[in-house]
Amino acid sequence: FVLKVDYDVCSNYGNWLYSAGIGNDPRDNRKFNMIKQGLDYDGNGDYVRLWVPELQGIKGADIHTPWALSSAALCQAGVTLGETYPQPVVTAPEWSRHIRQRPGGSPHPRGKRGPPQHKDRGIDFYFSRKKDA
Repeated sequence: FVLKVDYDVCSNYGNWLYSAGIGNDPRDNRKFNMIKQGLDYDGNGDYVRLWVPELQGIKGADIHTPWALSSAALCQAGVTLGETYPQPVVTAPEWSRHIRQRPGGSPHPRGKRGPPQHKDRGIDFYFSRKKDA
């Protein structure tokens, strides 16, 4: 279930289609990686904590992957998967490189950095077949 709290027709429709994998994208096999986005744009998990109070006891960026925490860390945070917070429906293989089991729920290393810094790329990058750049 998703609850939208804002409304910008062009931006929302385009982003939701893109996120669903049916939007307009010239790149092959493009998938939206929720874990990466969470770490890049909500590194400490403050936004998630605001809207998902069940996870407020989880410290730092671990909030983005509660199912990857140890039983002890979940217990300490007051979270019981399948009871107080649902088990994941799927765990995409692409997420694995962003999930690290860390003892004690220490912040994710990426959580301390700001948003990613992208190089300016010309339009040829997006529409060429060669993607080595």
